[in-house]
Amino acid sequence: MLFHPWRRLRQSPHIDVAWWPMAGRLGATNGRDVIVLHPGQSQVLRRCTVAHELAHVELGHTGGCTGTEERHARQLAARWLITMEQLLDALRWSEELQEVAEELWVDTDTLNARLDALTAAGRAQIVALYEEIERAW
Repeated sequence: MLFHPWRRLRQSPHIDVAWWPMAGRLGATNGRDVIVLHPGQSQVLRRCTVAHELAHVELGHTGGCTGTEERHARQLAARWLITMEQLLDALRWSEELQEVAEELWVDTDTLNARLDALTAAGRAQIVALYEEIERAW
């Protein structure tokens, strides 16, 4: 099932969304009740940015965040946006990160965050997939 960050946002009516140009940033949040988005993002980037900022809120990151907190938000958003089943399906037909990201309707940064956060079981599933593909050749 496809994760819809805008639906999740709608379920949090206490969070206001504002559009504001931000040099070098796609989004920001106070971690409680405001998300600011840089205008002009593609639909895919907006989807990833909203999920990322919602992850900060979910994780309670207020008053700025550390590198570790940023990584945790990136990984949570990536898990929401890319299930293991979706990842495996996309990897069945391409190993090119850009193609896989497009298939999953995410940016490559989000895809990389998902891959970086794989559990041992998740890595084993990918290895098994590639072994299956190798046998088929």
